[in-house]
Amino acid sequence: MWAKVGQRPLALVDPRYEWTYLYGFVHPTTGDTEWLILPRVNSDWFNQALATFAAQVGAGPHKRILLVIDGARWHTGKDLVIPDGIHLEVLPPYSPELQPAERLWRLTDEPLVNRCFDTLSDLEDVLEARCRTLLSMQSELKALTNYHWWPA
Repeated sequence: MWAKVGQRPLALVDPRYEWTYLYGFVHPTTGDTEWLILPRVNSDWFNQALATFAAQVGAGPHKRILLVIDGARWHTGKDLVIPDGIHLEVLPPYSPELQPAERLWRLTDEPLVNRCFDTLSDLEDVLEARCRTLLSMQSELKALTNYHWWPA
């Protein structure tokens, strides 16, 4: 937007947005991932994500999963329902470098960069295709998320 020096530019703005959220889970030592596209980020939707994740990986009394998460309010709320077999480890504040899943986002963002989508459904189609691609990239994801200090 251009304007004469000393004058404010005037522009029409349409500040309406629609959102969708990608939940990602990675097993750093294998590179296996699980993905969910959900409409919100809050405790209720995180509960649903945890339940779906636990079912997908077979968590339960005979299979325990340690899930490393950040301290986001919806990850630690009082109304959180943690499925059997899932154990949460909350990272210290401001420590994304300790979270293996943080390294996934640059890969999921690649097909979205510098693009505009007409509908939320179009965006979700691209995200779904990207997640399907990432499911077959275990060795690359392992190399990206399996920190040298991570216990085997």
